[in-house]
Amino acid sequence: MKISARNVLNGKIDEVTKGATTAHVKLDIGGTTITSSITNQAIEDRQFELGKEAYAVVKASNVLVGIDE
Repeated sequence: MKISARNVLNGKIDEVTKGATTAHVKLDIGGTTITSSITNQAIEDRQFELGKEAYAVVKASNVLVGIDE
């Protein structure tokens, strides 16, 4: 797989929760959980299964930082 994003985190699928049209996929990345929202169709097309190896690919044009006042 060749992509332009440089932030690729290897992990395992820990949980898949389907909604009406969108699913939440939780990846275990070395003890840290990353959650992504993707379509139910993408879940089915790619055969996501618990424990299967997967990648979190992060590409953002900006990062927002906030603090409590």
